[in-house]
Amino acid sequence: MKHFDNKVAAITGAGSGMGRALAVQLAEAGCHLSLADRNATGLAETERIVRTLAPAVRVTTRVLDVADREAVHAWADETAAAHGRVNLVFNNAGVALSSTIEGMAYADLEWIVNINFWGVVHGTKAFLPHLKAAGEGHIVNTSSIFGIFAQPGMSAYNATKYAVRGFTESLRQELDMMRCGVSATCVHPGGIRTNIAQSSRIASNMVGFMVASEQQGKDDFEKFFITTAEDAARTILRGVRRNSRRVLIGRDARAADWLARTLPAAYQALVVMSARREAAKARRRAGGAGMAHDRSAKRNA
Repeated sequence: MKHFDNKVAAITGAGSGMGRALAVQLAEAGCHLSLADRNATGLAETERIVRTLAPAVRVTTRVLDVADREAVHAWADETAAAHGRVNLVFNNAGVALSSTIEGMAYADLEWIVNINFWGVVHGTKAFLPHLKAAGEGHIVNTSSIFGIFAQPGMSAYNATKYAVRGFTESLRQELDMMRCGVSATCVHPGGIRTNIAQSSRIASNMVGFMVASEQQGKDDFEKFFITTAEDAARTILRGVRRNSRRVLIGRDARAADWLARTLPAAYQALVVMSARREAAKARRRAGGAGMAHDRSAKRNA
């Protein structure tokens, strides 16, 4: 797929971040859109932006939980009926969870697996027949830098993103064998400036272990976001045009990929050393903030 003019793309997680950036750039390229997100307000804003920038582009929207299999399949059928065909699907919606394995609640594990992994499966299986019927299609599944290497406290997130990677690589091989006009790409973003950190779940067992507080953990996570959503979207769409099997986004993702391939076992010890150092810094900052608060309280007493 060398161009997107007059194609039809379905995008999950379109209410913000990379999903919104993809919608805007595809619309500017003349691509018609079917947009979905759980956040009705964010979804409506993306629709408004797209309609303003590209009034000739047809846009449909659906408030959607990608964990709901029946809802995703219904959305796929609605998209094909409304637009006449579907050429691209971007399974982009995702959430984050930080917790130790020992302390992780099964409910939290099921929550992230249902969205990050099953959401990709639902989107792939629901739209694949429509892409094949169109005769030209591409499936883009969002994994992560954490689908390349693991981190302590991120086991559930790692598990879902490794799963997306394996699922998509197998899918691509099957599509290559079928020669059906449909292809697939696995995307591995590094730190992208989206709201995923602030909307993430940080379990209480992480406080005192790797972070000083839940909010501090989210803020520190956000500091590693070095790539804009707009740059990420441009990289993804370039990868689709090139029919790339995988797309690495950001120098942090490229570095992680190099480290995991060069030191597939030893990199884990390096990660532990770094995590211990960052955790100690976080605790010192929290301790300093606490002492400053105590001194202020005594002065005001």
